[in-house]
Amino acid sequence: MTQLKHTGRNRAQESTNAIERMYITMRHLFIRGFYKPMGVSGETLREALLTLRPEIYGTIAEDKIELNGLHYVIERLPEGIEECRFINLTSDEGYNNSHFTPIIPPKRRRNCYRIDEEQMNIEITRGRSEIYDILTHLTFLFIESHKIMKAIVIDKDENLSRDWLKLELAVKKSSKLSQKEKEIAITHLANIIGRTFEEVLSVYSKFATKNNENKFLHLIYNLGQLALEEFLHHKKRTITFSPVVRERLGHHIHGEIWANNIKQQLLEKELFDRPLHIISANMHSVMNTLYAPIALQKLCKNKTRFQVYEALSDAKNSALREKVTKEALSRGMFQIKDTSGTNIDVQIFDTAQLKHPEQDFKLEDPKNAPVIIVMDYAFGEQAYETMDELLKPFKPNGSEPKHMNVESISIMGKAGILEGGKGDLMIPTAHLFEGTADNYPFKNELSLNDFQDSSLKAFEGAMVTVLGTSLQNRDLLSFFHDSTWRVIGLEMEGAHYQKAIQAAARLRDNITPEVKLRYAYYASDNPLETGSTLASGGLGTTGVKPTYLITEKILYQIFRDAREN
Repeated sequence: MTQLKHTGRNRAQESTNAIERMYITMRHLFIRGFYKPMGVSGETLREALLTLRPEIYGTIAEDKIELNGLHYVIERLPEGIEECRFINLTSDEGYNNSHFTPIIPPKRRRNCYRIDEEQMNIEITRGRSEIYDILTHLTFLFIESHKIMKAIVIDKDENLSRDWLKLELAVKKSSKLSQKEKEIAITHLANIIGRTFEEVLSVYSKFATKNNENKFLHLIYNLGQLALEEFLHHKKRTITFSPVVRERLGHHIHGEIWANNIKQQLLEKELFDRPLHIISANMHSVMNTLYAPIALQKLCKNKTRFQVYEALSDAKNSALREKVTKEALSRGMFQIKDTSGTNIDVQIFDTAQLKHPEQDFKLEDPKNAPVIIVMDYAFGEQAYETMDELLKPFKPNGSEPKHMNVESISIMGKAGILEGGKGDLMIPTAHLFEGTADNYPFKNELSLNDFQDSSLKAFEGAMVTVLGTSLQNRDLLSFFHDSTWRVIGLEMEGAHYQKAIQAAARLRDNITPEVKLRYAYYASDNPLETGSTLASGGLGTTGVKPTYLITEKILYQIFRDAREN
C-alpha cells in the first residue's frame, strides 16, 4: 500500500513538472516569435505532453491514433488546419475588413482566416490561456500526424504502404464515393491508424461536416501528408506569433474596451447608480428564468418549469426562444454584442420593468430594483482581465471617476468533478491556482442547503483552477482529490475571477468589501472516470436542470436581498 501511494505521488509530481515545463516552454517560444513543432524547438512540448498523457488525449502515448481526443481537438481548431504548414497566431489586426472569410471553430469562439493553401491565421484576443490552449491542441495534432507517417513509410527506401496509396485515391476522387468505396477506404484507413473497422465507423459521422461527409478520410490523409512532406522533403511545419500579438498580450486592451462599453450603456440608460449584480453565465438561463413564465404562460401551465427550460434548450424550438427574447427586450433587457474582440457578449436586465407572476421575483420598491449584468463565459486568464476592468471606476469623457454600486458577483458554469458524475453540482469554498501556492478562500453565499431539495448530488469544498483542462491526468487529479487539499472539482476561471474581485474590494476600494459572492458549477465530466472525460461528448439535456437550478438560486437570493434592503 505504501509503495502504491508512493508511486501515485511520484506520477503526480511528474505530471506537475510536465505541466510546468510546458508553460515555461510556451512562454519562451511566444517571446521568441516562432518555432517548429516537430523540430528541436518543439521537442520539450512533445516530451512533456507524452509524459503527462492527459486523460482527454487518451492513447497519445501509444502507436494507434486517439479518436475521441482527435475529435475534441478538431472541434476547437479552425476547419482546414490539418492542411496548413504555417500557422500564425495574431491579434485582432483588421482581417475582418478584408476579403478573407472568418472561420470560427464549432466549440471555440475565435476568428481564424485561411490566408492561402499553406497558411492559417488564428486571432488571439482572450489572453495567454488561449495561446496555451491552441499550442497544446496543435502539439497533440502533430504527434498524431507523425504516428500516421510512421505507419505508412514501410522500408528504408521510404516506400509507402498500399493502404496509404488506396486512401489517397479515395481522397482525391472527384466524384462522390459510393458506400462500397467508402467502406473500402475506411478499411485501409483503419489499418493505417491502428484501429478496427468498427472503431472507425463509430466515430466517422462525428467528424463529418456540412460540406464533407467524408471529412475523417481527408483529415487523416492531410495530417499524414504534411508529416510525410516534413519527413521526406524537410518541409517543416512552423508556428509563428505576430509582432502585434506579442506586443499587446497582457495589456488588457480588449478587456478595457469591453468594460467601458458596458459602463457607458449603464450611464446612458440611467442605471449606473442602481444596485448592480454581475453574473458570469451563459446567454439564455437568466433570461429564460425571468421571462419564460411571462412569455410562455400557456406552456408553463401544462409543464413543470424544468420541462419548459428543456423545451427552450431544444434546437428545434427557435420560435419559443424568439418569443421569450422578444418579451425580455420589451421588459427591461438589452443586449450588448461584443465588438471589442473579447468574444464576451453581455445582457443587462433592469428588473424594475419586470412583471413576474412569482412572488420570489416581485419587488415593492422598483426604484431600488436590481440591475443584473450577465456576461458570457470568459476563457482562463481572460476572466481576470475582464473582471478587473469591469470593476474599475468609470471616467466618462475625462470627468471624475464614478464607482459602480456592485452588490453581488455570481459565477456559474461547467467544471470537471472529481467525485460524482455528469450533471452533479459543486459549491466551492476556495479556489486553488494550479502550479502555484496561490489560494483564494471566500465566503460563498450559496451552500449545500440551497440544493438539498433537488434530486441532484451536490459537493462542497475547494476547487482547483487549472492552467488548461486538456492537460489534466488521473494521477494529478487524484492527488488533488485524495490529499488534504480535498479538491472537489477543476475549472479554468475561478482563481482569476477571485483575484480581480479581492483586489477591487479589499485593496483598491473600487467596490464595497461587503460585496456578496456566489460560485456554483455543474459537472460536464469526471476526468477520473474512464469514458466520462470531456472528449466523450457533451451533456445534452443532462445539463439543463443543474444550469437552471443554479440560475434560480442566484436570482432568488438577489431578489430576496433587494426586498430586505
